[in-house]
Amino acid sequence: MTYQSNLPTLTPEGSLSSYLQEIRKYPMLEANQEYMLAKAWAEHEDSEAARQLVTSHLRLVAKIAMGYRGYGLPVADLISEGNVGMMQAVKRFDPEKGFRLATYAMWWIRAAIQEYILRSWSLVKIGTTAAQKKLFFNLRRIKGQIEAIEEGDMSPENVTTIAEKLAVPEEDVVNMNRRLSAHDHSLNSPLRADAEGEWQDWLVDDTPDQETTTADNEEYEQRMEMLSKAMKGLNERERHILTERRLHEPPTTLEELSQQYDISRERVRQIEVRAFEKVQKAITQIASDTGKGNLQE
Repeated sequence: MTYQSNLPTLTPEGSLSSYLQEIRKYPMLEANQEYMLAKAWAEHEDSEAARQLVTSHLRLVAKIAMGYRGYGLPVADLISEGNVGMMQAVKRFDPEKGFRLATYAMWWIRAAIQEYILRSWSLVKIGTTAAQKKLFFNLRRIKGQIEAIEEGDMSPENVTTIAEKLAVPEEDVVNMNRRLSAHDHSLNSPLRADAEGEWQDWLVDDTPDQETTTADNEEYEQRMEMLSKAMKGLNERERHILTERRLHEPPTTLEELSQQYDISRERVRQIEVRAFEKVQKAITQIASDTGKGNLQE
């Protein structure tokens, strides 16, 4: 895309506040405006139309990028990578599919940022399997859900809970937690040694804006639709166990299900993992068929 050099940029030495003020100048697009611009790019490769599509979503990129600030990497780099994902989304967006660009672009933005984080975190040591990537990007969230706020190593009970939720070995949970803890930084830390401001002074407002709310709602509906289709590929027992273990809050215990089906706890766990893998594979195929791009969490 020839317009890339004209986009606002945030350099490591630049002011995040100034950048956020600059990108707020670009107006959000109405659905019909977005549709016409997307058609102009898709059919005529109109670079000005593509530029308007990208710039109108720079706030969405910044908001998503700030959600990954806990990995200790420069915010400027996260936003830059997210903007690359946004441009890729515009390049591949099909306005005839019936959903908004923001919904589609969220997949590309997150994928670009996550790939950058994984590269920066020495992927050779962390690992490249889908399960390890999922653990890397979901460990903090689940720790918050179960209130595992202890410093250092987690309790064995919390390790077991997380391992079961993500279907990974407990050893992987322990190792990943140690890696992430080593990179945690206080939001009260100064921006620079000679600066008065702290990192928390530059956090964006977490209140959802209209664009993000609409995109989140559409994304949730599409996820549920894909999940429903994927679940049809399971037999009755697999579907019930997966639902009880992954979709209920709190989840049904392995012991309860083992008694219900008169099988061992380990057998229940195996069925759960197998069913989960089937659903993951089916969802990936569904997303690929509908052009939604990378479904990685």
